[in-house]
Amino acid sequence: MKEGIHPGNYRMVVFQDMSNGHTFLTKSTASSKENIKWEDGNEYPLIKLEISNTSHPFYTGKMKLVDTAGRVDKFMNRYKSHLDKKK
Repeated sequence: MKEGIHPGNYRMVVFQDMSNGHTFLTKSTASSKENIKWEDGNEYPLIKLEISNTSHPFYTGKMKLVDTAGRVDKFMNRYKSHLDKKK
């Protein structure tokens, strides 16, 4: 590895998967404006994730739609008549 290119400000951070509520504590340099009280009683910065290994279809083996902006609903409404004809 090259010297001097990696950040040196690693600290303990809590990551939270917003799709299933799973949280885990690890070292990171990611910045955050929110804090959370962890199981050990200390307060750590909180980084919110849309998807992690506990909710990703590759790791869980289950197909799941992740919709953060209502795109799936918009698609279903737009093509509802077409989908009804197929049934």
